Amino acid sequence: MNTNKKEIATLGAGCFWCVEAVFQRLEGVESVVSGYMGGEVKYPIYQQICTGTTGHAEVCQITYDPSVISFADILEVFWYTHDPTTLNRQGNDKGTQYRSAIFYHDDTQREIAERSKAAADASGDWSDPIVTEITPVDTFYAAENYHQNYYNTNPGQGYCAYVINPKVQKFRKQFKEKLKE
Repeated sequence: MNTNKKEIATLGAGCFWCVEAVFQRLEGVESVVSGYMGGEVKYPIYQQICTGTTGHAEVCQITYDPSVISFADILEVFWYTHDPTTLNRQGNDKGTQYRSAIFYHDDTQREIAERSKAAADASGDWSDPIVTEITPVDTFYAAENYHQNYYNTNPGQGYCAYVINPKVQKFRKQFKEKLKE
């Protein structure tokens, strides 16, 4: 058994700064790269994504060690740290680029994602049905450098302080046994 094998999860849960900030703190996660997936435009840039016309979602590609954390555990964090019941929206962020999405890399991830979504939907944690899309992985375009590691390098910025920080604190409280720190 190769214990050095890494896997990738690609998730969209609103603004990629929020997703990145949460998953960077999760034990077993090696790296998180913010970017774009699921659209028609090749090599999109942020200004195009913001129009909501390219079809891309803001996503994070999460490289993780499956001997430390499973894809199912990653999805547990995913469900808990955003609202999967709002179509094309997270909080004040509106548009198709902010949709809730799981881009699976193989049939095993697809099956786990479908089971996880069904369980989350049946849990009663949300009063509305889950609208998260589960689709095959597509071309990933890394976001511009200034978007990478955003929360960690801009903690005093308004969006970081008032939107991301509460999500990170909620995550820390709920998943304290799974934190890196």
